[in-house]
Amino acid sequence: MSKQPRLTRRNAIKLGLAGALTSSIGCQSTKDDSKHQNSAQKTLSSNWGNSKDRIWIGAEYWANPMEDWQLQDGKAQCLSSGGNRSLHSLTTQLRDPNSPFELSVDVEQIQTGTNDGGVGIRLGASSDIDDYRANCFIHKGIDIGLCKKQMFIGRKRVNANFPLSSTPLKLHLSGQPKQGVCLLVLTVYDATTQERLATMSHHVEAQSLTGNVALVSNFANSTDKPNIPQGCRYQFSDWLISGDAFSHQASQRFGPILWAMYTLNDSQTENGHSLRMSALTGPLNIDEPQRITLQVLQDGRWQTLAEEPLDQQAWLATFTINNWPARRDVRYRLLYNELMRDGGIEVDEFEGTIKADPKYSGRPLTLAALTCQNDYAFPYAPVANNLGILDPDMLYFSGDQLYENHGGYGVVYQPTDKSILNYLRKYYQFGWAFRESMRHAPTVVLPDDHDVFQGNLWGNGGEVMSNVAVASGRTDNAGGYIANVAMINTVHKTHTAHHPLPYDKQASLRDISVYFTDLIYGNVSFAIIADRQWKSGPELLNIKVGVSGENEPPTLINPDFDHPDLQLLGARQEQFLASWGADWRGHKLKAVLSQTVFSGISTHQPRPDRYLKYDFDCSGWPATARNRAIDIMRDSKALHICGDTHLGSLSQYGVHQQRDSNWVFCTPAIAAGWPRWWIPDSIGLPHSNRPDHNLANTGEYLDAFGNKMYVYAVANPIAATASNRYLKAQQKGSGFGVIRFNTEEKTYQIEAYRFLANLLSNDDSNQFAGWPVTIAQQGNQVNGSRS
Repeated sequence: MSKQPRLTRRNAIKLGLAGALTSSIGCQSTKDDSKHQNSAQKTLSSNWGNSKDRIWIGAEYWANPMEDWQLQDGKAQCLSSGGNRSLHSLTTQLRDPNSPFELSVDVEQIQTGTNDGGVGIRLGASSDIDDYRANCFIHKGIDIGLCKKQMFIGRKRVNANFPLSSTPLKLHLSGQPKQGVCLLVLTVYDATTQERLATMSHHVEAQSLTGNVALVSNFANSTDKPNIPQGCRYQFSDWLISGDAFSHQASQRFGPILWAMYTLNDSQTENGHSLRMSALTGPLNIDEPQRITLQVLQDGRWQTLAEEPLDQQAWLATFTINNWPARRDVRYRLLYNELMRDGGIEVDEFEGTIKADPKYSGRPLTLAALTCQNDYAFPYAPVANNLGILDPDMLYFSGDQLYENHGGYGVVYQPTDKSILNYLRKYYQFGWAFRESMRHAPTVVLPDDHDVFQGNLWGNGGEVMSNVAVASGRTDNAGGYIANVAMINTVHKTHTAHHPLPYDKQASLRDISVYFTDLIYGNVSFAIIADRQWKSGPELLNIKVGVSGENEPPTLINPDFDHPDLQLLGARQEQFLASWGADWRGHKLKAVLSQTVFSGISTHQPRPDRYLKYDFDCSGWPATARNRAIDIMRDSKALHICGDTHLGSLSQYGVHQQRDSNWVFCTPAIAAGWPRWWIPDSIGLPHSNRPDHNLANTGEYLDAFGNKMYVYAVANPIAATASNRYLKAQQKGSGFGVIRFNTEEKTYQIEAYRFLANLLSNDDSNQFAGWPVTIAQQGNQVNGSRS
């Protein structure tokens, strides 16, 4: 048998082809990043052999799923025998199928069994939008590799006379295109002796190869099962990619510093403006301390302000800098020094801007308000791009930064360490999509029900969900939490550690952390609250979600579905809101930020022809507690800004009479999943005082719980039929909101943009019907709406 002819690591270096991509993020940095920009060499070489053991595979890769992989002894090791466990290259995609290429990788079977799904390379992993991030979640393409005693390229298979389990093997693949067809040649070598063991070839359409390139452990086994009886596992090393067919973009690296979030709070204390910042990384080596350094650019030089340790469960470092110079923009950078096996250090940098407090410019504060990111539309580029155009002063994500289905591979509740990694991996998609805006603007992020892996959440003050409710198999029908406390607290920490410290730090039941607090920025005071954590569960009134009351007439208000002892915000948050509402130091306008709307603005779900009377998930229930919360909020004249419902709306609360209380803007979802409609006219709900724009389904109503509400505008979706993810999101009523706080005129201008809006144009179709709207702080004045 002949020896391997080319594309060993040594030969690649001799030819000037190897340019090891280390683990520095490709952000807007002043450092020399030339060692990472290897597009001229057109080669990628994995650097796992010099990386220390850890879960996170590296900045150049996305692991599917992260919790099923680790770096161990310099090799990328799969921990699961489940199917389609894959490592996608983030920095290299096949973009020119009419040019030649080569790949090689060493593979080794580390768990043997009779149920082998095979191992190898996947080319042409491409989504409907062919974005390298979206492509990471595609489990099909041109598969090339070994399975049991066969070699395969696509559907072609040939017998192989060597076992997979006896020795590490090197897979070498070459592509030789000609006239729209590519000849793929797979050669297998003994990785130790370099002896050639077998070869095969197959012609495929060249265009079918474009997209991501990935390594796969177990092509054939079920993706949904983490472990297959008698299954096999594999590990990989020495992955080399070469050739003009590939595009290499170092800027597409993701990590080790994944992203950062910060707030700047005019504290009205001796601390002045207080900066709080979180820097998030992937799960790194736990055998030695890991730290992040914060620097600012001062007089042309980087000055170190602080160094903080990484929390080795939540994998973030949190900084607090008081008396921040808030009158000017300040450039910052975060540094992480990765200690390599050879004793060297790889420095990762992440840069951004701490914006000046808008109050010093005298202009209105612009807040972009977003919610609900179902990953069928990941990475939400139309929304993310519009945020770049808007360049808001502040960002607000009101919840559901992830859903249980994010990235596939199911939900893990136990054991604790796996559950946390399962959560982090899903949460990282949020940062991946929106980190460019978050690096330059103060950001508030609230956790909601799906963030803690529940379809609905009635937190009952922190109680655990009953065994009976859990055993039902549903996560949306009873009070309490399903996930373990450590996972819940990790969710809270990764969402809110960069917020101002809680108003009252005392944990809720079972030592679950709290985060309700206030933030003053741009002459606006924001109350940040949790409208799920203390909310009573429906089982306390023997309510069966989705069943109880569904045969009732739409106009019947059932007194059995309310009780004065039920909670919405809980006593501690009610006391906080009362204190905050009366305190007007340092600001002229107020806003309440929470997860969802305090009314039942929904009549039909998940189809426009399916009437569902009661939505106990909304914070219009329980009604007595809802009215108590609004009575507390009323004197603050605050605008309530929230999300969750997948249905944008602008309305005004009523308690004692219609329109006697606060306005509320429930923003459109970034990517609406479960659809809702507010079409009361179709079921004959009585209304009065329809707005001047005369849009259907608007005016003064009672919701199903008897709550008074004035619905001024609603962003009803249409039944989605599109296969393209972005058009589907548009049809489902997705988008985002913008609020412009004019603290001199004391008005709120409220805008609701569609998913496919183009903020470079002033086209009326960019916004949903009924927006924009300007609301005065005093009274009920409304003007400026479009119909």
